[in-house]
Amino acid sequence: MKRVILLTGTPCVGKTTLARKIAAELDALYINLTEFAKNNDLLLGEDKQRKTTIVDEAKMRRKICQTIEATPKNDVIVDGHYAAAVVPKTVVTRVFVLRRNPVELRTYMEQCGFQGPKLWENLAAEILDVCLVEALREHEKEKVCELDITGKKVEEVAQEINNILNERKKCYSGFVDWLGTLEKQGLTDKYLRV
Repeated sequence: MKRVILLTGTPCVGKTTLARKIAAELDALYINLTEFAKNNDLLLGEDKQRKTTIVDEAKMRRKICQTIEATPKNDVIVDGHYAAAVVPKTVVTRVFVLRRNPVELRTYMEQCGFQGPKLWENLAAEILDVCLVEALREHEKEKVCELDITGKKVEEVAQEINNILNERKKCYSGFVDWLGTLEKQGLTDKYLRV
């Protein structure tokens, strides 16, 4: 049976770098949802205010299922902040929700050109657990693994994922509390601006 492994999290958390590394290590089919949508004509248009594309999620689900079914590979790695919403739970083995402390994440986002409303909206998504909540809403809790990758090297996180996939480490979710962390540090107003 194929393993379908999702990597999700807010923009700039490190999904793509990590997903590519794990896909290479496992000799897995790698699907980046942004590229997949463009290459398979799954776009409905563009959200000019947010400067993002709008994906036809129903078409995306069908095309992903066809792609997973057709691949001769034993493992499939799917990378995208909305992966949990578009990959049907019937085919998913694990969902890894990558989390990064908002103070560190803001630096990464600014380096990638995020500013203004887009910066604050994405930081709020991380602080308020949006990707985790979506993963838990769409998939069984036992399949959802939350990983705090703050300050960690890609190799370290890849090893952690490998340990979970090979059942050498347990999978947990619900332990990251950025809102509480920011409140304790008196930084809530500085980072949560939406």
